[in-house]
Amino acid sequence: MIDRKEIAAAFEETAALLELKGENPFKVKAYTQAARAILSVPGDLADLVTTGRVASVKGFGRTLAGHVAELVTTGRLGLLVELRNHFPAGVLEMMQVPGLGPKKVKALYEDLGIKSLGELEYACRENRLVTLKGFGAKTQAKVLQGLEALKKYRGRHLWAEVEHTALDLAAGLAGCPEVGRVELAGSFRRRKEIVKDLDLVAVSQSPAGAVECLEGLDLVEALTGGAETKFSFRLKTGLNADLRLVPAESFAFAWHHFTGSTEHNTQMRQRAKTRGFKLNEYGLFDQAGRNVSPGIVLDETGVFNLLDLPFIPPELREGLGEIEAAAAGRLPRLIEDKDIRGLFHVHSNYSDGGLTLADLIRHARALGYEYLGLSDHSRGAAYAGGLDLPALDRQWAEVLELRQGNPDFGLFWGIESDILPDGSLDYPPQVLARFDFILASVHSHFSLTEKEMTARLVKAVQNPFTTILGHPTGRLLLAREPYALDLPAVLAAAAEHGVAVEINANPHRLDLDWREMRRAKDLGLKTIICPDAHSASGLQDARYGVNAARKGWLTQEDVINSLSRMEMARFLEARKRKAGAG
Repeated sequence: MIDRKEIAAAFEETAALLELKGENPFKVKAYTQAARAILSVPGDLADLVTTGRVASVKGFGRTLAGHVAELVTTGRLGLLVELRNHFPAGVLEMMQVPGLGPKKVKALYEDLGIKSLGELEYACRENRLVTLKGFGAKTQAKVLQGLEALKKYRGRHLWAEVEHTALDLAAGLAGCPEVGRVELAGSFRRRKEIVKDLDLVAVSQSPAGAVECLEGLDLVEALTGGAETKFSFRLKTGLNADLRLVPAESFAFAWHHFTGSTEHNTQMRQRAKTRGFKLNEYGLFDQAGRNVSPGIVLDETGVFNLLDLPFIPPELREGLGEIEAAAAGRLPRLIEDKDIRGLFHVHSNYSDGGLTLADLIRHARALGYEYLGLSDHSRGAAYAGGLDLPALDRQWAEVLELRQGNPDFGLFWGIESDILPDGSLDYPPQVLARFDFILASVHSHFSLTEKEMTARLVKAVQNPFTTILGHPTGRLLLAREPYALDLPAVLAAAAEHGVAVEINANPHRLDLDWREMRRAKDLGLKTIICPDAHSASGLQDARYGVNAARKGWLTQEDVINSLSRMEMARFLEARKRKAGAG
């Protein structure tokens, strides 16, 4: 039977949701007081309900007494169920964030359209809360802290969120005297955008000593299971991890096996079987069970060579044709961080970024980039400080001044123009013609039908001024699904009209999805890896886009910001001349 604490909790949640809905404050207060009162009512609850004495409790009237009776007899409260159904589930989760009461959640939901924890975090990263009434920079920082605390137990993590923890854990294990070589494996090593746990493989002849050392690491909260050579443990961040201990002669095979994926491993075992061998995490064996490896195989290249294959990069090991391509000598030379020469989709403090134009140039130079494509929000994005015409004039004057002061650096003037519901861009042609490039993106009206959204995006890429299609599916990882659209049709239209499609490298987006990149490549479509940066640290997010591009089989030639500064200038000028002619 339901107890007093559960009834009190139900009343507290009801009060919060009524406030979120904007109900009468007196009604909200009544439920708050009822939650406290029910905890101190003497006697048995079932008896109070049966005799009707619950209605005599101070502050309780017929309605609240009826709610108690409903909860005691059914275990649920219809009003609470109705209120929960009134809001998206993510809005209710936001009230779990420390410091966010119903009033603030109401403002986030109604004024910014935020419907989930993921969208809330993204809004904080883009400084959306700073100018929202009742918030400010300090509140935004506290919200981010609260979100980090909640994510600790969410069970699914962005790759970027676990990167430092993974590297620190591997380094900590490598420092144990009882442990030899240590390497990260699993989905983290394959650069999957979402990671559930960490996998590590290490050489050790002393499992007991290795585990003792492991438990002594500051990162580790508790050992949760395992024996002999396999151990599971929980980190203080809430992340789970598995450690496999192997002898040196098995290390390369174990590292390959535990990197995965399951599909890749299945196909590799089948390839071994057709040659009369058995492949597993311990080695390569003949039908009699004899190890056929010629001495110790020191690395994974040796594992692949035993099956007449060149080394297959971990990012490609998804069972999607990488083994066939390797056997035929058709593996691409995947793009690398060093191939990216400049960054587009960069926001300044003219809209919702945190840096001046001069600061952006300084930080980009420090990172070794040759150019930036300035992409503040257009006037349609009023929530993000979108630029009206006078602001554009001021920014253009500053761009000219900075170009003169930085003759060896490329500062390309663009705008992130909102794609309106009908597919048009939110400046007239004479304004669009002023820019070096146009990055066209959807920021509103996500609920259009697939047919409507597809038509919207196709029309946008048909616009002669559109240079880049930004975050094409609108997804936010762990927060918002892509909007409905016929993506192949949109990619085909972009290819036909010479529009590059963005690989938005913000780790919350990673949009275009890597699974779609081979289709784009087959169409002859060009991509561009953009950080969608709103801060100095955001400029460094380009590498997450490189991770995604590598998983999508892309090469340097597929990504246009691998062009040099002068090559990019010529590319943009050619696009601009074509738009003018159109």
